[in-house]
Amino acid sequence: MFDKIEKIGNSTIQHGKNNNRVYLLKLDRADCPAIIPKISALADQYKYTKLFAKVPAWAWNDFKSAGFEKEAHIPKFYSGKDDALFLGKYLDDARAQLDRQSRHDIEKNIQLAQGKQQALENPGTCPFEIRRLGEEDISQLTALYRLVFKFYPFPIFKDDYIKQTMLENIIYFGVFFGKKLIAASSAEMDQKSQNVEMTDFATDPQYTGNNLALFLLREMEVEMPGLGIKTLYTIARSNSAGMNITFAKAGYTFSGTLINNTHIFDEIESMNVWYKSLV
Repeated sequence: MFDKIEKIGNSTIQHGKNNNRVYLLKLDRADCPAIIPKISALADQYKYTKLFAKVPAWAWNDFKSAGFEKEAHIPKFYSGKDDALFLGKYLDDARAQLDRQSRHDIEKNIQLAQGKQQALENPGTCPFEIRRLGEEDISQLTALYRLVFKFYPFPIFKDDYIKQTMLENIIYFGVFFGKKLIAASSAEMDQKSQNVEMTDFATDPQYTGNNLALFLLREMEVEMPGLGIKTLYTIARSNSAGMNITFAKAGYTFSGTLINNTHIFDEIESMNVWYKSLV
């Protein structure tokens, strides 16, 4: 069960019961502010419990008036000029809440990661082969994702989906032990807005502890400037100390926490936003 991606006017949304939310992915200026009651009506129709929006800063007043709150902020997100805001509106009180232990764990992981940030660690040379993935690697990639993730917001377990996204806007990277794919990640590019989400990191449990996510991230970053990318970011699981540390070590800045936002494993989890500007 995966969320749907649809258009409202010239804007793009994602919605479904998997994440139990409406996510405004791309907002066209011509659709604002009329899109706000439209996504609210959609949430009412399907009984979703959160509205989530990634919007340019110029839209803030309209969304604020509609009850949205800022959860994260990335400067120079759009074409290296305009800031992006990650906004949330909770339609169920329970969705907005974090118990004391969860909040403590999130804060602990952020502090732990930021404590490593000064290192800007260079992990040296990867002891395994690392390269961009092609169509010949798709079956291994989907098998790895099925091994690592029980749930995911998009159908990354399906060969056809991976092939389609390879042809559109996503570059996949992998680490190999011999001919076996043991870790992977993806760079989901918005070339019009010149930003990229570093995402879909997965490591075969047999090979954890080898800094493979950091090697992958470094390899991905090498290619981005040549593709015109100006801002790098990620939305990382808040309860994954390792992924937050990986981005901190690579020089990314913590931007905010998206409360109870994304269904990854057995439940909807809070996510941390990290970014790096290349301009």
